[in-house]
Amino acid sequence: MTTTLIILAHPEVTSFNANWAAASASAAQALGDDVLWSDLYRMGFDPAERADFYIDHDGPFDPLKAQEQAAAQSKLSPQIVAEIEKIKKADRLIFHFPMWWFGPPAILKGWFDRVLAHGALHNVQERFDNGMCLGKKALFCVTTGSSELESAPHGKEADANMLLWPSAYTLRYCGFDVLKPVFAHRVHGYNRGDRLVELETRLQKTLEAQADLVANFDTLPMIAFNADDDFDENGQLKEGVKSTTPFIRR
Repeated sequence: MTTTLIILAHPEVTSFNANWAAASASAAQALGDDVLWSDLYRMGFDPAERADFYIDHDGPFDPLKAQEQAAAQSKLSPQIVAEIEKIKKADRLIFHFPMWWFGPPAILKGWFDRVLAHGALHNVQERFDNGMCLGKKALFCVTTGSSELESAPHGKEADANMLLWPSAYTLRYCGFDVLKPVFAHRVHGYNRGDRLVELETRLQKTLEAQADLVANFDTLPMIAFNADDDFDENGQLKEGVKSTTPFIRR
């Protein structure tokens, strides 16, 4: 049986993001998946990693060392352990969140910071091509307030795919295959008249299309990343190797 983990990062229970996440869950259940949920705001998830979570940590607070020590001693907080177990069980993760200030909400960034714990979901030897989450796939389903044209490579709001690349690379670091994001644009509360009607019609179509999207999950296009052996012993892209992203360039 396939296990799908839905991660929702939106504070409003009636938001389109929440409805979109519910559509993903319904589609997965219709396929016979075991569906797990992480509704971060409803959980009261604390995104701010800090020493308070590691009372037994030795010496000055170093997040990576604190996580590694806590993981080795089975002293990670219960909520973090529960999230890690969901990830370990899941074959695929579907994230639902809005784009805020050109990136994901702080609560999701904090989820990455705390849940993808060193020693539990990655370590020095097991990362990138050898990551602990090899074979798992992740998809971002994202709303933007900007239009599709504004969110394009030449758009005023910047390329939405590029804005999400650091989040995608975070998952890549842990070994995930990351699918190309799916967007719903111009989702905000200031639409009126014909624009509101158009928005509601378009978003309804997005919800209705989610069943097919989830059914075809394993055929969706993936983000290309450079392989480990594209880099030399100093972690530099080798001469003659083409980068897959402007974030890594010669």
